Amino acid sequence: MTQNESFSALTNKTFSTFLSHARLYIKEPSNLPNLLTLSRIFSVPLIIVLLYTGNRWINLLTALLVTLAAITDGLDGYMARKYGFESDFGKLLDPLADKILILSTMVMLVYLHRAPAWMVCLILCRETAITGMRAMAADRGKVIGASAMAKYKTIFQTVAIVALVIHYPFLGADAHAVGIFFLWIAFVYTMWTGYNYFRDTFSLLMTD
Repeated sequence: MTQNESFSALTNKTFSTFLSHARLYIKEPSNLPNLLTLSRIFSVPLIIVLLYTGNRWINLLTALLVTLAAITDGLDGYMARKYGFESDFGKLLDPLADKILILSTMVMLVYLHRAPAWMVCLILCRETAITGMRAMAADRGKVIGASAMAKYKTIFQTVAIVALVIHYPFLGADAHAVGIFFLWIAFVYTMWTGYNYFRDTFSLLMTD
């Protein structure tokens, strides 16, 4: 067997094993909330491509996709709580998926000159720092879930992003102006919840 054939056989075996495990994971009802969470992450590349190549109508389609992805944020948490499917993996994955969706879209909005770069940079720094602190806490066996205020922050960020993605006047409203308005509200919530996370997480880690 040649080296290329050996590599091809190994690749096929790895891919088959991955598909087998993926099918088992999908068939397990308790994994459905996590699958919804993962769908937010998988939607990001499509959103980026649509934003990069979009026009007025593509913008509306992209805004709809962002809205649907945001709906899964509430749906996965509701299902996990209602049916007892909550898990440490889900508690860590859920806020991470939110960050990937929100921040990726915000960076594209900066690229398209629809959002202030300085504001997005500060939001990005806050989200990265909080993710790092969550990882430190998880390494010590502590799970830090999203707070109620953080959920409101995510809602304001999503509303701002949807409006800025639409960009053009829509239903008689200036979508861009609406987006900037809600982005300022989201920015205040982002900084405030960031301070709360740092305070609470630092106290938690120091008592360990």
